[in-house]
Amino acid sequence: MSIQVRNLHKHFGSFTALNNVSLDFPTGELVALLGPSGCGKTTLLRIIAGLENPDAGSVLFHGEDATNVHVRERNVGFVFQHYALFRHMTVFDNVAFGLTVRPKETRPTKEFINKRVHELLELVQLDWLADRYPHQLSGGQRQRIALARALAVEPKVLLLDEPFGALDAKVRKDLRRWLRRLHDELHITSIFVTHDQEEAMEVADKIVVLNKGQIEQIGTPDDIYNNPASPFVYDFIGQVNLFHSRVNNGWAHIGDYKLPAPEHNGIDDHAAIAYVRPHDIELSEQASDGAIAAQVAHVSTAGSVLRIELQHQLNSDVLHVELPRAQERSLNLSVGAKVFARPTISKIFLQK
Repeated sequence: MSIQVRNLHKHFGSFTALNNVSLDFPTGELVALLGPSGCGKTTLLRIIAGLENPDAGSVLFHGEDATNVHVRERNVGFVFQHYALFRHMTVFDNVAFGLTVRPKETRPTKEFINKRVHELLELVQLDWLADRYPHQLSGGQRQRIALARALAVEPKVLLLDEPFGALDAKVRKDLRRWLRRLHDELHITSIFVTHDQEEAMEVADKIVVLNKGQIEQIGTPDDIYNNPASPFVYDFIGQVNLFHSRVNNGWAHIGDYKLPAPEHNGIDDHAAIAYVRPHDIELSEQASDGAIAAQVAHVSTAGSVLRIELQHQLNSDVLHVELPRAQERSLNLSVGAKVFARPTISKIFLQK
């Protein structure tokens, strides 16, 4: 089922949670709502679910206005960060709950419920835990049971609010890969909230970046990472080096150094910010055109990646560089060694 939100506004007292937000969620897509705390992502999810009412605007399910439709009638499944499982119920009964509490005239038979629950437990690969209680499960197992419970009522839309936020790093990585595989199998329209950029990039078909109640950018993970639409997106998605500069006729001047800014040709003496990703910098022991003289301050490894911090003269900030670990043998990266850093890709935003 497709979802459209149109001109949504929501305030909590003097705080603006959503400011004229309009979005389309195509049928069958897995969409991430990404942004910092307080950006409006959870409020938007709760309005789609029917758990919050907007101050203005509308929510449409498959083209039909659902703004005033009760949450029970929206046919959505909701997964919370902290599982919200019933402690006094077994895993089986938790998953069956949404089916067993239906009015008698629409309630499935016990045979159907039993079959449906076991199918879902097999789907989330936890059928062997049917008789356990929530306190006997790990965090990752609880979240998979919460997802099975949300799917039991055969929702048209699946909504997940920070579904892996309470889990440790390894379990989160395992579960997000599992969620991606599950979505590819079910093709249910799904929206999940996260503040974790890596999680959104790995799992989602499309990412909506929110900031201060407004949309900063909508795009595929590749679009968001490689073509950020604003300084906020560039800074929020992945690590970045930032340089205050002045643009003059197609060049961004940072003191005596300059970066090409052909998109700003014809701009004369305008304040700007230059952004360079750590992996878009080449290192050499020889000076060359466009290279920044620097000194190695710190080196660390993260798997197959070398993370290098450089001191330089352009500003007081450390310059962050990431290289394949194989390059460690070809460069002198001992602390204090002199190197030359050459940005290969940069993005220049004019300041307003």
